[in-house]
Amino acid sequence: MKNQKFSIQKRFNSFKFAFNGLKILIKEEHNARIHVFTASCVLIAGFIFKISAYEWIAILLVIGLVVALEIINSAIENIADFITLEKHDKIKKIKDLSAAAVLISAIVAMIIGSIIFIPKIHKLIQHFF
Repeated sequence: MKNQKFSIQKRFNSFKFAFNGLKILIKEEHNARIHVFTASCVLIAGFIFKISAYEWIAILLVIGLVVALEIINSAIENIADFITLEKHDKIKKIKDLSAAAVLISAIVAMIIGSIIFIPKIHKLIQHFF
C-alpha cells in the first residue's frame, strides 16, 4: 500500500467513499438523523441570534464532534454485529462504551449551546415583557 503512486483518481474515490458513508449514516442510523436535525436547528438559531465568530467556532466544533463520534459509534456497532449477532458480554461492553462517547459529546454540546443561547433567549424574552 505504501509503495503505490499518488493518484488524483484515488483521492477523488476516497471522497466518494466518505460521502457514501454519510449517506449510509443518515439512511440507517436513527440517532444520526436526530443529531442532524438538532444541529440544523442550532445553526438556524445561530443566524437568528447573530452569534459571534467565537460562538460559531464553538458550535461548529461540538456539532462536528457529535457527528464524528456518531459515525465512529455506528462503525463500531456494525463491526460488532458483523462479528456476531448473538448476545455477548464483551460485544455489549464495546457497544455501550462507544455509545457513551456519543452521549458525553452530546451533553457537552448541549452545555455549550446553553451557555451561548440561554442569555440571548433571556434577553429576547425581557425585550418583549
